[in-house]
Amino acid sequence: MVERERNVERRLVDLVRRRGGLCLKWTSPGTVGVPDRIVVMPGGRIYLVELKRPGGKPRPSQVAFHAKLARRGVRVHVVDDADAFARDVLDSGEQGVHPVEPVGDGESQ
Repeated sequence: MVERERNVERRLVDLVRRRGGLCLKWTSPGTVGVPDRIVVMPGGRIYLVELKRPGGKPRPSQVAFHAKLARRGVRVHVVDDADAFARDVLDSGEQGVHPVEPVGDGESQ
């Protein structure tokens, strides 16, 4: 049986809460491609997370919005394995929302 995205999402919410964080659903009516979750960890670390089923890839509209954020210095984590994300990112003390290498020359929105 193929694991579903919602199972990855439930696992992420559980892992974040166990670590004392918040895993907030992000909805932005009228905006296509926004990441699924905003993770807020103790100490002010914040992560934007796009959830996918294992092996899943972002849709073109999501890739475009992630690039829009990257041009503004914000990274989106694409997560298809919540345990790996918790271990490799949350538990490592990675800074959270932080500058990434700018891409392109920006745009009006």
